[in-house]
Amino acid sequence: MIPGDALLDAFIDANILVCVAYALWLVTRILLGRLGLKHAYGTQLRLLNSVFLTVAFAPFVVLLYTTLQRSGIAGGVQLNLSDMIVSHYLNGGIGMKATEFENLILMRDTFTLNVLSGAGWVAWAAIAAFLAGTVIGGLRLVCSMFCLHRIVADSYAWRSFGRVRIRLSDRTLVPFSTRGLRTYYVVLPSHMLGRSDEMRVSLAHEFQHLRQGDLEWEILLEALKPLFFLNPAYHAWKRQVENLRELNCDSEVLTRGRIGIRTYCETLLSVCQKTLRRDRAFVIAVPKVTLVTADRSVIGLGKQSFLERRINSLLDRQRLAQPRLVFAAAVLPLIAAILLTAVAIQRPGDWSQDRLMLSTVVNLERLDEINRLSTFGRVRD
Repeated sequence: MIPGDALLDAFIDANILVCVAYALWLVTRILLGRLGLKHAYGTQLRLLNSVFLTVAFAPFVVLLYTTLQRSGIAGGVQLNLSDMIVSHYLNGGIGMKATEFENLILMRDTFTLNVLSGAGWVAWAAIAAFLAGTVIGGLRLVCSMFCLHRIVADSYAWRSFGRVRIRLSDRTLVPFSTRGLRTYYVVLPSHMLGRSDEMRVSLAHEFQHLRQGDLEWEILLEALKPLFFLNPAYHAWKRQVENLRELNCDSEVLTRGRIGIRTYCETLLSVCQKTLRRDRAFVIAVPKVTLVTADRSVIGLGKQSFLERRINSLLDRQRLAQPRLVFAAAVLPLIAAILLTAVAIQRPGDWSQDRLMLSTVVNLERLDEINRLSTFGRVRD
């Protein structure tokens, strides 16, 4: 059985890595924009997904590194961030009392111990926040899946081929796709039967989502949402994935040349206008990928709506010359930085020479404080 402190450490590490990975992604996105690759949505989406997989597999890299260290193969390689900070402090790089510095670097260990033992109001507040977030997120996910199941179950079978089922619904005004264990579902509003252009755009858009594997990523991100309910970086990450997959899907559909840009944009506007009268059950139903959503805004772009950004991106659409080369050049530094961070944030192992030195300085500082107080007391007497 896995000890509780190991699980808590793994959870804290995962949250730290998500925050670090998202910060690295923001820097990468800015650099891509400066290099004229702002519209390389497919490459950006693959970068985000690759970074997420790197975070998921980081514990195995840490386990490998720890094994190599214990066996002596990588004994001379020291990548622990805490040990680096201690060494920097002993070299005079940080102006702080030794006792205060020790309390600072041991803050995570103290927090972990307090949470596991339930000592202090901070620990109880952290436990309560985590449990509340997980329970609320879990209940929301179950409710959302139930609503989605009802919408699909109440729809009517129209066409099918292979593992894909196309269904018509009177309950939804927005085309969307979802999946079961083996079957994919594309659900269209019934009124689109009399609108051939909207039907073609909707089918092309949802089929492109299926080709890109967007449903699987949506299911994974929604399933993990209750665990990272309190992590704002995770929610921002998920929103970035949602935005990029729609922008990339739009670009790929138009690249095929079967649908004109005017028809495509008119369909987006028409469907978006209808979502203003949306059903509440449809809004909370997940996991699914839709043609358009009316209530999204983009952080950092003023009051520009996401629909406006999608249309502008279609008008300024550009094809990337060497997408694989750009992806490789961007993803390798990201993977290296995340894996190094995963190794660096681990708890230090055995007592190093620097830590023994810090402990000695702390003890001398405490003895000096005791002697000072004792001398002050004798003089006063």
